[in-house]
Amino acid sequence: MAGSFFKGCFLSLFDYKTEKYIVAKNKKVGVLYRLIQLSFIGYIIGWVFVSKKGYQETDEAIQSSIITKLKGVSVTNTTESGLLVWGPEDYVIPPQVKTFTQQYKYVNPKVLNGHCRDDKDCEEGKMIVAGNGKKETSGRCLRKDENSTGTCEIYGWCPIERIFKPQGPLLTNAENFTIYIKNFIQFPKFTFSKSNVLETADDSFLKKCRFDQELHPYCPIFRLGDITRRAGYNFQDMATFGGSIGVVIEWDCDLDKGYSNCHPQYHFTRLDVSVSNKTIATGFNFRHTRYFKNTAGESYRSLFKVYGVQFNVMVHGKGAFICDLILLYLMKKGNSYRERKFEGYKYEKQHMGRDVEYSLSMQLSLTVLSIQYCYQRKSLHCSKETETLCRSIQL
Repeated sequence: MAGSFFKGCFLSLFDYKTEKYIVAKNKKVGVLYRLIQLSFIGYIIGWVFVSKKGYQETDEAIQSSIITKLKGVSVTNTTESGLLVWGPEDYVIPPQVKTFTQQYKYVNPKVLNGHCRDDKDCEEGKMIVAGNGKKETSGRCLRKDENSTGTCEIYGWCPIERIFKPQGPLLTNAENFTIYIKNFIQFPKFTFSKSNVLETADDSFLKKCRFDQELHPYCPIFRLGDITRRAGYNFQDMATFGGSIGVVIEWDCDLDKGYSNCHPQYHFTRLDVSVSNKTIATGFNFRHTRYFKNTAGESYRSLFKVYGVQFNVMVHGKGAFICDLILLYLMKKGNSYRERKFEGYKYEKQHMGRDVEYSLSMQLSLTVLSIQYCYQRKSLHCSKETETLCRSIQL
């Protein structure tokens, strides 16, 4: 039984099977069948090819560089600094960020490096939480007399920084300042590069234009007040305590349509907004100092606490181009595309001769082996080509 079973399985391997179709003369079944077919075809054509452009190859590894310049002049007259003229070299802070517009400045001028006092406990070597310096290792408490409450002696810059909140922006007309944002992008896969600046021979174009998405999309000169307004905020309110604005440049390029149809799109948003109104960490500010010495050799410094608007430029993009298969085989000029993509190479005559000679010698040796085999076996089933060659070489 087992032998016949395995024999039947083995013989079934050599059976030929074919399909049998039954045609059902039923309109309802036929309509349903065609609707299912059309739905699959519609999905492939409508969604995959038309909507998602599945026939394209994409490159999201965008390479980008950004250059920014801020321009504008303002005049202030305060009791601390007097009459001052502010230019970009004064209110743009390169060490902190690429583009930071200073709006308020608290100055603690010419503080002497020496000993000062603060209302803290006198634990030896303890660091002051507010950052005003480190206490003396002796941990002395300075008091007027034995009955009075004293203060701990620390080492730091005198006088210490006092808490101060700005009442308004220092540069009131800063919303009329302009920022120039120059952006270069490249899609390395397609060797495509472009800039957001208009390609023109008119040298005065950038001096008189302002950005407008409809009229001047390739004039990357923005008014600061317009940027904050597009982000949904008022510049004067934001400038008092500072803030952070994100400038997003989006390059979504369909390279099938050509170089002139790849345009930058700008989006503006505020980055330092909290989801809760109870936060105490609003705005944006930081401190920086300037050091110098007097004639006696004593070290001084001026401490600046500045409030301002920080601009963060971010670039995103995606390039899409038609797939090689469609270019090479489905387009009318497919032959010219193939000629440029594939390069042929022809051997020189000397090399061709050697190759032919080598090929003939290999064929001859194999044929001789075949003849020898046939002769030894005394077989009469050698091929006609072998017999002809056999006579020619007189075996």
